Amino acid sequence: MLLTRSRNRLLRIIAVSTAAAVSVLLVWLLVAVNLFYYPQTARETGPADAVVVLAGAASERLPVGRELMRAGSAPVLVLSTTSTPGNTNMDIVCKYTEDPAIQCFSPSPLTTRGEARSVARLAADNGWDNIIVVTSTYHLVRAKANIEQCSNATVRMVAAEPDLSAGQWLGRFVEETGGLLAAFLRPACGSPVG
Repeated sequence: MLLTRSRNRLLRIIAVSTAAAVSVLLVWLLVAVNLFYYPQTARETGPADAVVVLAGAASERLPVGRELMRAGSAPVLVLSTTSTPGNTNMDIVCKYTEDPAIQCFSPSPLTTRGEARSVARLAADNGWDNIIVVTSTYHLVRAKANIEQCSNATVRMVAAEPDLSAGQWLGRFVEETGGLLAAFLRPACGSPVG
C-alpha cells in the first residue's frame, strides 16, 4: 500500500513536471515565432541617409539592399564585410567596387554587437540621422536592439526573407533567443556613439 502511494505520488510529480515543461516550451515557441518569424518591420522605408546591409546570408540580404538603392531610398549603400562563407557576395562587391555610393566596413568583433558599434560610428561620423538596416527576418529584433543601443539615428528595419526548413527555423529561434537575451542583459553599447 505504501509502495503504491509513493509510486502514484511520483507519477503525479512526473506528470505535473512534464506538463509544466511542455507549457513553457509552447509559450517560448509562440513568442519566438512572433519575434523571429513574424517580426515588426518598417511598412514604408521612405528616404534615409543610408541603407546598411548586415553580414551573413548575403545572398538573401544584398539583393534587398540593392533594390532599396534602386528605389531611391538612400544615396549610400553600406555593406558589412567579414570574409566568411555566408558573406561571399558582399565581400566580393566590397573588394571590387569602384562605386562611390557603396561603402564597406569590417566589424570588430565579427558579431551583431560589433556591427552595431560600427554602424553607430559610421552614422555619427557621416551625420546620418536616419538609416535603413537590412537583415534576415529572424535577425531583425536582435539587430535593431543592438543598433539602437549604440546609435542616436532613427533605425528602420527591412527584412530579407530566408528560405529555411522547419529545423533551421527552430535553430534560429534558439540562437536568436539567446542573442536577444544577451542584448538586454549585456547591451552592445553603454551609451550611443557620437
